[in-house]
Amino acid sequence: MTQNQASPSTAPAVPALSIRDLRKTYDNKVEALKGVSLDVAEGDFFALLGPNGAGKSTLIGIVSSLVNLTSGSVQVHGIDLRRDRSAAMRMIGLVPQEINFNTFEQPLDILVNYAGFYGVSRDEAIVRAEEELKRAQLWDKARMMSRTLSGGMKRRLMIARAMMTRPRLLILDEPTAGVDIEIRRGMWQTLREINAAGTTIILTTHYLEEAEYLCRNLAIIDRGTIVAQGPMRQLLARLDVEGFVLDIDGELPAQLPDIEGTIVVARDDHTLDIEMPRAMDLNRVFGVLDQAGIRVRSMRTKSNRLEELFVRMVAAGDAAPDDPGPAQVPDNTRTGTSAGGQA
Repeated sequence: MTQNQASPSTAPAVPALSIRDLRKTYDNKVEALKGVSLDVAEGDFFALLGPNGAGKSTLIGIVSSLVNLTSGSVQVHGIDLRRDRSAAMRMIGLVPQEINFNTFEQPLDILVNYAGFYGVSRDEAIVRAEEELKRAQLWDKARMMSRTLSGGMKRRLMIARAMMTRPRLLILDEPTAGVDIEIRRGMWQTLREINAAGTTIILTTHYLEEAEYLCRNLAIIDRGTIVAQGPMRQLLARLDVEGFVLDIDGELPAQLPDIEGTIVVARDDHTLDIEMPRAMDLNRVFGVLDQAGIRVRSMRTKSNRLEELFVRMVAAGDAAPDDPGPAQVPDNTRTGTSAGGQA
């Protein structure tokens, strides 16, 4: 390079999905999205989390062009959804919650016909279908009637179908709902392979351990607003408390001891739930329990970290008008109070 030559500049990477001030108000005046903005980087495995009615389905519906937005912008790999819908849609593969293929067709035909809708030649579609059915561990079911497949197989077939168009962005709406843990973990491996091959994935799920295991970044949406977003590890680092379940020898006393800075609740006569600061010495907790005649037989983590973060972020907002308020402790449940508040 000569002295007069300009050094090459690195253009900023275009996100796989870029949403700005996205709003959606339905005809019944329900404001489902209230100015949502987020970016999903190319190649990311991204979790979109939120309680029922938070706006997840509306957001996904808009991105996949099934729902019209009220205002704001959506870009898929730099293509504006409103200006060039067809080009944007060619970038996206969608796996909805509901099984929506013809169960009286064979898996091979379902995949080949789907690819044909997007202009893929039949010869190429057959090659792709074999590849995707093998990846989904369904090749031996290729010529069976789809209605004979198990629920987990149907879910895997939905993912295989979405991959037939070689999407750069794959959106999965509750892909493992209703399947057992063994099948779910097999699907996790498939999704990781798809992501490792370069496809950006956006996942919505109510299985929070699934999001923590698979995803690198996440956003939590509640009542149409993003309440937290960023790298998974960074957001989980916000947690300053830990929850444990303690199995007790014998029966618990009628009055639980006070342990400063903790919340102690009797789950039943032989089990304690305890929430404590991460920096607190467990030996001090065990010491207080021992003085009260409570012998700990075993201990396990109360919940995964993402679940705790999710609950705290959603609970931080004001209660919705139809929200019955915080759950009440049953009358027959004994609690211990602390300086930090009441259990």
